[in-house]
Amino acid sequence: MPPLIFLLAAAVFAQGTSEFVLSGLLPQIAAGTGVSIGTAGLLTSLFAAGMVVGAPVLAMLGSKLPRKMALLTFLGLFSAVHIVGALTTDFPLLLATRALAAFANAGFLAVALAALPALVPEDAVGRAASVLLSGVTLACIVGVPAGTLLGQHAGWQAAFWAIAAITAAAAIALTTAKFDNPPATSPVYREWRVLTRPRVRATVVKGVLVNGGTFAAFTYLGTMTAPPGWVPVVLAVFGVGSFVGVTVAGKAGPRIVKAGTAVLTAVWVAAFFAAQSLPGLVASALVTGAMAFGAGSALIAAIVTSASEDAPRVAGAIATTAFNLGAVAGPAVAGAVVLDAAHARAAFWVSAAFTAAAMFLRVKK
Repeated sequence: MPPLIFLLAAAVFAQGTSEFVLSGLLPQIAAGTGVSIGTAGLLTSLFAAGMVVGAPVLAMLGSKLPRKMALLTFLGLFSAVHIVGALTTDFPLLLATRALAAFANAGFLAVALAALPALVPEDAVGRAASVLLSGVTLACIVGVPAGTLLGQHAGWQAAFWAIAAITAAAAIALTTAKFDNPPATSPVYREWRVLTRPRVRATVVKGVLVNGGTFAAFTYLGTMTAPPGWVPVVLAVFGVGSFVGVTVAGKAGPRIVKAGTAVLTAVWVAAFFAAQSLPGLVASALVTGAMAFGAGSALIAAIVTSASEDAPRVAGAIATTAFNLGAVAGPAVAGAVVLDAAHARAAFWVSAAFTAAAMFLRVKK
């Protein structure tokens, strides 16, 4: 695997840390900016929504630049808005920096994923995508706990400074990399026609459904954990499982998509019953993390592979949008089912329903 792929994963690590770390710092941010914790939570939901909107928009804008310049621009913006966020206590301004960070993150992922077919052989695209997405899983294992700890002891701004520094370091290292740019044979907006192809469209829908199931359960994993002191442990175990999952998926290739959705549906159902006890919940976190992120990353790679021939500049945006639509839809549906903390395990049924729908969705040749 080219070292460049690992460098891109390092940038994704910083971005994943930024996306999830605020969940552990909301009380400090609320106190520092003079808003309620509920209002501070908008910083997280706005980031997710910004990823959905930003991926297609920034992919089209970024297509007008060479890939390397586009990636450096997005990293520069991402680092800069975190510096601004670290220097302000004005909540509306902080909210604006989160929106811009989400756009920059979405644009970076869209361009990076679209570049994979040009960076590695066709049969290695799945593995390269898993390495790239492992940056998100490592963020859950290392970045979020470390960022939370840093923010709790040195102020929430310290977490922003750290993310800005890691991103800047990745950008500096990226200046020495070389990228091939896709030929501009037609206007970029025409590449979105690839979604009219049944195989591409069905793979995208599968990606939304599987990732929707993943985030439906993940959102309420901490809520269903008792005693509260075990919450970081359970979340970290889920992160370890997800890292294992994307690693295995990268080696298994497309074969994991068909089998993975069927097995994952059963795993979500089993998790509902196993999670009645703390040991069962810990085991479920490990297994569901591995299966969910394994199937999800394989689908992301499948979207990029199926779309890149006819849409080399927006294939990554399509994959990124599918991933984040799932991240928005899953928790939204689960939120309507989970009435209170006592019923948090119901989120597993929502995950099973999402994945079952993906299992029965037929992908045409």
